[in-house]
Amino acid sequence: MEDCLAKKMEITVSEAEKRTGRNAMNIQETYTAYLIETRAVESQSEGQCSPVDSLWRRYSEFELLRNYLSVTYPHIVVPPLPEKRADFVWHKLSADNMDPDFVERRRIGLENFLLRVASHPVLCQDKIFYAFLTQEGGWKEMVNETGFQLKADSRLKALNATFRVKNPDKRFTELKHYSDELQSVISHLLRVRARVADRLYGVYKVHGNYGRVFSEWSAIEKEMGDGLQSAGHHMDVYAASIDDILEEEEHYADQLKEYLFYAEALRAVCRKHELMQYDLEMAAQDLTSKKQQCEELATGTVRTFSLKGMTSKLFGQETPEQREAKIKVLEEQIQEGEEQLKSKNLEGRDFVKSAWADIERFKEQKNHDLKEALISYAVMQISMCKKGIQVWTNAKECFSKM
Repeated sequence: MEDCLAKKMEITVSEAEKRTGRNAMNIQETYTAYLIETRAVESQSEGQCSPVDSLWRRYSEFELLRNYLSVTYPHIVVPPLPEKRADFVWHKLSADNMDPDFVERRRIGLENFLLRVASHPVLCQDKIFYAFLTQEGGWKEMVNETGFQLKADSRLKALNATFRVKNPDKRFTELKHYSDELQSVISHLLRVRARVADRLYGVYKVHGNYGRVFSEWSAIEKEMGDGLQSAGHHMDVYAASIDDILEEEEHYADQLKEYLFYAEALRAVCRKHELMQYDLEMAAQDLTSKKQQCEELATGTVRTFSLKGMTSKLFGQETPEQREAKIKVLEEQIQEGEEQLKSKNLEGRDFVKSAWADIERFKEQKNHDLKEALISYAVMQISMCKKGIQVWTNAKECFSKM
């Protein structure tokens, strides 16, 4: 971790800007660009600061970077991007992806994504990631030249592997179930939070009605007027504070959403392992089949029904020379298949070792982050309740002085 990029470079996504341009289809579109600023951390004498480098990136470029990292490092739980469009929001909050508040929260999420990658012991060393931070022109071409899209597994192949693997690794099966359950629990938690936020908004705004009524009442009272006016003022201040509170609460919701999307990153690692296991089993099956064919040709006995066997019975047996030639070809294929199987076994063991090390790292990070987020959320709720008590305590004092 001492060598990670986050220790050597300050990375910020400092601002967002709405722009208009033409896409690849030459159709005019409106999009948001984000300013990435980087500065080398100098270990020299204090007071000396290196210059800030900056460049603009679109959200789609962040997506391209993450897709590249996911394909290039299949054994790593790649940090997720913030949502492209708002989800699990309370109804007073805009779900428009051009809404300034949403853009601001996404800016924070994109910065968090870059810091996650820059802090990762493996991902931080990737040259494409470094170029993303420092090289504005020609970056997309650099990514595409890696040919990472050709390495990407199709969804159909992944689905096939899921249902046809005969000996799945129990640890990865359990991890996939855990990620499903984690996503389900956090989704439910976010829905409950949105409902609570709705009700909270209503309660605070109703206090504004108290403020208005007390103010109107104070106008017709001589002796009680000042007390009612003061109580109404406290209610108005309390009602107006809800906007800042819910904005802070959205920040905690975004922390939970990050792990909602991390669940999919976990499943991606599990799917890659299933694909490797499926390829290994297919290679082993093919090798067994070739060995059986070779044995049948050498002994002249056919163990299983085959179209070739029926053809030879109908049209005559092969000559010894033809049989020897086929045996020779099969023996070469068997030798090649054994080497391939050995290589796949080795690759699979390396994948499991690397993946499990990164999963353990992720679990430690997750436990720390969610603990901090939930504690902060609880502290915020306690603070809100204390403010409510203080408002009514102040109102009580106002009433007592009447």
